[in-house]
Amino acid sequence: MTRRLYGIPLSGHVHRVRLFLSILKLDYDFVEASMQSPEILRLNPLGQIPFFEDGNVLLTDSNAILVYLAKTYAPDSHWLPEDPLGAAHVQKWFSIAAGELRYGPAMARGATRRNYPEEIAPAQAKAAKLLPFMESELTKRPFLAANQPTLADLSCYAYTARAPEGGISLQPYPNIRKWLDAVEALPGFVSMPHAPAGNI
Repeated sequence: MTRRLYGIPLSGHVHRVRLFLSILKLDYDFVEASMQSPEILRLNPLGQIPFFEDGNVLLTDSNAILVYLAKTYAPDSHWLPEDPLGAAHVQKWFSIAAGELRYGPAMARGATRRNYPEEIAPAQAKAAKLLPFMESELTKRPFLAANQPTLADLSCYAYTARAPEGGISLQPYPNIRKWLDAVEALPGFVSMPHAPAGNI
């Protein structure tokens, strides 16, 4: 069976899948492809990355890919709780990753590196609401959704860790910084590259 992951190394969406594949010790080929590349548009007309192939399985959406990997290669594990409340907590953070995180820290990072100043302040304002919420949630438990790592942590890690690239300091948030350290200490952890200006 051939596994392929399409995307770019500097994408937090792509990184969360690469991170879980590494944690699960699953071999795969990485195909570097941007959102508007002919290869991606052929595979996914919506032009979204990552795109994942696992034999005959073809998947888009990073969080959907995480769920597939957990259900297929780590069933009944802590990564995706089966109990209703645990599953709901993970889903909540999936929504935050696709909403406040994407349009806050992630957008501030992209706008800063691409020199789109008109987009920076609104994104930083969204981050200023999100990060205190995350900080408060992490006073209750060491990880976002549970007392052990789940897919929620993998979904939210990269864009939070790279928030300073968007001019957003993490110094006021000791619980977030401790959580980032905990994710980075997971066996199999792989880092997302830091983005040079103009290359996000």
